[in-house]
Amino acid sequence: MNDANALAPTPPSRSLRVAVIGGGPAGLMAAEVLAGAGAGLSVQLFDAMPSVGRKFLLAGIGGLNLTHSEAEQPFLSRYAQRSAQLQPLLAAFGPAELRAWAQALGVETFVGSSGRVFPKDLKAAPLLRAWLQRLRGAGVQFSMRHRWLGWAEEGALKFSTPAGEIQVQADAVVLALGGGSWARLGSDGAWAPLLAQRGVPVLPLQPSNCGFDVGQVPAELQQRAGQGETRREFLQELIGKSPAPPTGWSEHFASRFAGQPLKSVAIHFTDAQGRGFSRKGEFVATATGIEGSLVYAASSLLRDEIAKNGSATLQLDLLPDFSAERVLAEVRHPRGSRSLSSHLKSRLGIEGIKAGLLHELLDKAQRNDAAQLAAALKALPLRLVAARPIDEAISSAGGVPFEAMTPALMLQALPGVFCAGEMLDWEAPTGGYLLTACFASGRAAGLGVLSHLGR
Repeated sequence: MNDANALAPTPPSRSLRVAVIGGGPAGLMAAEVLAGAGAGLSVQLFDAMPSVGRKFLLAGIGGLNLTHSEAEQPFLSRYAQRSAQLQPLLAAFGPAELRAWAQALGVETFVGSSGRVFPKDLKAAPLLRAWLQRLRGAGVQFSMRHRWLGWAEEGALKFSTPAGEIQVQADAVVLALGGGSWARLGSDGAWAPLLAQRGVPVLPLQPSNCGFDVGQVPAELQQRAGQGETRREFLQELIGKSPAPPTGWSEHFASRFAGQPLKSVAIHFTDAQGRGFSRKGEFVATATGIEGSLVYAASSLLRDEIAKNGSATLQLDLLPDFSAERVLAEVRHPRGSRSLSSHLKSRLGIEGIKAGLLHELLDKAQRNDAAQLAAALKALPLRLVAARPIDEAISSAGGVPFEAMTPALMLQALPGVFCAGEMLDWEAPTGGYLLTACFASGRAAGLGVLSHLGR
């Protein structure tokens, strides 16, 4: 870079060159906006991988949840602390615009029963093929296996390629390098120190929409779970226990139930600041803990609580469609010669992994005490002690804060350099919110470049 650490605006008297680094949805959308500016603007997209859209294609394995049909305010609220910063981007290119954009590519969409929006064929590849064809037709140049290495002293962009290191001059740059999850698909967070070296603040990348490892609750605390203490007192003691308890399920539980889903359950959690989460859904037991859509929805609260206090204890409702009074009445119903397992199965439908959890987390005395067992069926304490590694997460939090950029997503420390997508400091649950914000921020960055270049 030059002394100003900047890419200065260039008079439009000559052809201008814009480098887009990163071939995910954000980078591709930025390239599309830039290519639409017409003659006199050259757009070259670089990516470290052999082909673009690898994480996008992975998302398509589950049906490619493009966006969500929620009303504007509920939709915006999914971005939590970053709702205000993302609002103008999503107002310009939100769910309706994204569906219209897909339609223009020949990809029809539909709204599923949960409100999520999918392509009619539930595939990502046809959409990506049509999109790349349009981008190539608009003149976008693609340079694969080009890993960005930062800047040379004079300001040129440096890339590692199969043929060796090269330097590329550009009048403006869009960085859309992804977050820190799924490194094997290109999102490895290697860009963070490169920006930090240039004076750009970068918040640590953390797992988001991730699973968690459980911790064994000490037996003496299990005994006190139903002995009249308030929920808050009990949770505070669980959270304050140190050192951390052993991680993971027992060998017996893991061998029998790892990979099995917990359906029609609810999670209730309140952190030390009083922020709460309460939702019905389903998740999956893993070899060491839990993961899945319901867990992902609460992951930011759980992750932050663990980081601050060493653990997070949620309450698991195994029978969310039953009142506490009904559960207690059914547990107390005379069972004659039937075993407790048979009784719970016939009266409440508790079997399989749900029954396994009761045996895992309650001792024999608790299971045989009707009041404690009924309370556990409605609020089973599950202590989480660690988020799973970021490379296993669906997405990541942290990255470049909005406060380090202009409203057009240009870095204040590096004029002419724009950022988009998951490398920005925002997070959202699964359900189409992640992709929508990536598309919207890529579009905003592309428009920001055009404004910066006077186009």
